[in-house]
Amino acid sequence: MAENNFNLIVIGAGPGGYVCAIRAAQLGLKTAIIEKDPFLGGTCLNVGCIPSKALLHSTEMYHFAAHESRSHGIKMGEVSIDIDNLMRRKDQVVSKLRKGVEMLVGKRDIQIFHGVGEIIEPGSVRVQGPDESQIIYASNIVIATGSKVSELSGISIDGNRIVSSDHAIAFDRAPDDLVVVGGGAIGLELGSVWARLGTKVTVVEFLPRIAPTFDEEISALAERIFRKQGFRIETSAKVSGLEEGEERINVHVERGEERFQIETDKVLIAVGRSPCTDGLGLEKIGIATNDRGFVVTDENLQSNVAGVYAIGDAVEGPMLAHKAEEEGVAVAETIAGHHGAVNYDSIPNVIYTNPEIACVGSTETSAKKDGINVTTGRFPMAANGRAIASGVTDGLVKVIADTESNRILGIHIMAQNASELIASAVAHIEYGGSAEDIARTIHAHPTLSESLKEASLAVSNSSLHSL
Repeated sequence: MAENNFNLIVIGAGPGGYVCAIRAAQLGLKTAIIEKDPFLGGTCLNVGCIPSKALLHSTEMYHFAAHESRSHGIKMGEVSIDIDNLMRRKDQVVSKLRKGVEMLVGKRDIQIFHGVGEIIEPGSVRVQGPDESQIIYASNIVIATGSKVSELSGISIDGNRIVSSDHAIAFDRAPDDLVVVGGGAIGLELGSVWARLGTKVTVVEFLPRIAPTFDEEISALAERIFRKQGFRIETSAKVSGLEEGEERINVHVERGEERFQIETDKVLIAVGRSPCTDGLGLEKIGIATNDRGFVVTDENLQSNVAGVYAIGDAVEGPMLAHKAEEEGVAVAETIAGHHGAVNYDSIPNVIYTNPEIACVGSTETSAKKDGINVTTGRFPMAANGRAIASGVTDGLVKVIADTESNRILGIHIMAQNASELIASAVAHIEYGGSAEDIARTIHAHPTLSESLKEASLAVSNSSLHSL
């Protein structure tokens, strides 16, 4: 039937999937999208990036009102938190953006199929909907099925006391204690939400440092700042088991020969995510996956089966919504006969704590491991005029450059609004810019962004506002 024939079928309507579908429709391809959940937007919009950022913003405002406003000359009465309204606002934010995505997809005549997609042969996908099954056809298929929460061996997430991020964005009260297993973005962000509301948060990280994908100097600074905020942080530590009592949980932790227990109300498992590639029929048609379940693709994100592509969390690489979006655009453009490409060296990474942590490119250690002679420049936020005026002096900007060419290899920032500051760093890395290029770019004064200019000047020992 003609209504079931398309140029492109996208399985999964997260950031990668719906953006891929929109770009394909813009390029004239008749496009369908399959989504197993009731709403478009995937994990990011519905239970991930967006609701967590809404909670982070609301709790930052609460923390300022309760603990910092007086130092700014603002007198308030007793400040309290209304969890129900906090969650209601979060849900309203999610609902508004859901409607926005549905409108964007609908206005481009992309046909939406609600159900579970399974590739039964190249060019054919079975959609098992709530009431019926049907087969739709396209010469090109994109797997954009996202990822799921990874669990620890021997520990089951029950959604009540042992939770994932899906549950930790919807507590009905602030727990007295929370143990966060995993010191990456998810653990630190959600730990921050509840710490601001009075929860005693302990982070247990298996690796020697939290925020382990960032430059070591930034990770060390982050640990000091979070400890100052009241976090207990246990690094190089492994959770070996949980002992559940009637009201509390004992978390068993190992660090080398050391053994200790942490008593808590809830445990948040935040040890990463795994690709959702089961049940797609990949093995039946011979699509190759690696030992972690990621679809193996070529430089065009095409699998070993012609006409079947994969993007986002379904393939190797950082599990970031913006990475998935760029891959979705690249694949759509490739299918439409254009040149689609993603520069993986210029993908920013952000942890939305306070202060935020952001980076792009190499760390100092990774650059040296690649045999590159590097020169670094640093600038503390405590020397930035806007930071001082705003009372946000915790943080640092670090620029890593090739000693011979001065080309920027990486930029790492811990600062208020680091997620916004990193954009200009990405732009300079995208065109292969040098530290001098940033240093000679005029930045408005007073702004936090001047710290990036100063750190770039420091690469050549020319920083003007630090010694």
